[in-house]
Amino acid sequence: MSERSFAEYGLSNEINRTLEVLKYETPTEVQSKVIPLALENKDLVVKSQTGSGKTASFGIPICEMLEWEENHPQALVLTPTRELAVQVREDITNIGRLKRIKAMAVYGKEPFSKQKDELKQKTHVVVGTPGRVMDHIEKGTLVLDKIKYFIIDEADEMLSMGFIDTVQTIIEELPLNRVTMVFSATMPKDVESLCHHYMKDPVQIEIAASGITTDTIEHRLIEVKEEEKNSLLKDITVVENPDSCIIFCRTKEHVDTVFAELDESHYSCEKLHGGLEQVDRFAVMDGFKKGNFRYLIATDVAARGIDIDNVTLVINYDVPMEKESYVHRTGRTGRAGNIGKAITFATPFEGKFVKAIENYIGFEIPTIEAPLPQEVANRKAAFEEKISGRRVVKNNKTARINQDIMKLYFNGGKKKKIRAVDFVGTIAKIPGVNAEDIGIITILDNMSYVDILNGKGSLVLEALENATIKGKKLKVSRAKK
Repeated sequence: MSERSFAEYGLSNEINRTLEVLKYETPTEVQSKVIPLALENKDLVVKSQTGSGKTASFGIPICEMLEWEENHPQALVLTPTRELAVQVREDITNIGRLKRIKAMAVYGKEPFSKQKDELKQKTHVVVGTPGRVMDHIEKGTLVLDKIKYFIIDEADEMLSMGFIDTVQTIIEELPLNRVTMVFSATMPKDVESLCHHYMKDPVQIEIAASGITTDTIEHRLIEVKEEEKNSLLKDITVVENPDSCIIFCRTKEHVDTVFAELDESHYSCEKLHGGLEQVDRFAVMDGFKKGNFRYLIATDVAARGIDIDNVTLVINYDVPMEKESYVHRTGRTGRAGNIGKAITFATPFEGKFVKAIENYIGFEIPTIEAPLPQEVANRKAAFEEKISGRRVVKNNKTARINQDIMKLYFNGGKKKKIRAVDFVGTIAKIPGVNAEDIGIITILDNMSYVDILNGKGSLVLEALENATIKGKKLKVSRAKK
């Protein structure tokens, strides 16, 4: 495939500038096939494996085509899990940052009223799980009249989690004159019939995987007795000495045990499983992305929704019972063109699961021996040195796009009849500042938040201390959050 560039797609200056900051340099295969057709408003059915860059393949054209002035949502993205909803919301916010695109996520286990209030704001894109999206539709808090773009992400996962009926009900509530895009790693019959029933002459795109897992991952298997797994885990982490590592366990009990063991040995680690409160799960995910700790011990709940480009090692502490889980777990490494390694611990009783995985991925996973004591001893000093240092995150897209942004707080909002255009009009008149320096504006009843871009925050803050917005004197300060 010849080297392509995002410049070929005739995107706006704002989107091109953002892609530059986010270091989206060359389109991935799925992006180069999807973006041009999405910009032509074609219905698309895309079969592409996880980690192939598909969020940007629909996020870029959506952000390009949305109308900023429209207050009601113009795009709806359905995802099977809360973690993925938050990840997709973040990606779209990053891509649309300089166009002031407001994306929000709606999902269960978070107060409905909080989401209801946020949906009253100008919102361009809503990303959500089917159940909570349906709740908002039924209660009239999610207005669908202006939806032009509808995306189903991870459609096969939606099916296996039993959401397909809810998805169909949501589709039937949407305007007929819309663009629909479906993304799926596999294409089960139910997903295919859903596409044909609700889409207009969809273009089929299939990204041929180099096998079912990417060729940027080195796969290895170590045979071990259950009671020896903990000492093997410590030996492997010393020898491999990863920059960042996810250790996958089959149950939350195993996660708790492994976490306690590593924590006691002073590893920089956190745990993630379905038994944790949602707010704690998000905090752990966020901390891992920011590099606050090096080792994440997790159940499969974390296998989707973790988009961190520099996870260097995945360890399957337990062999996954479902062959698809192996692909999703190991797909957390070897992303964005980087090389990764996946090591699986297999007990004598797990042979049949390993065989099923090998049949599924199309190759035999090479077996290696456990590290020898001398090898562990030789690597110990380097391991100790790294374990005490903070992890350097090389590619945190969100931090990069946000580094020149200051969020300002104003003590007035809707009740003072203030609108987004009032902020834009006042701020754009400040010498050295123009409309391109103004980011997302959020207006609540009694307060407002305005993102100031391009490092101009201090300048705007100083200028507005004695200014009025729509003839009203408002207190302005740097927002605490």
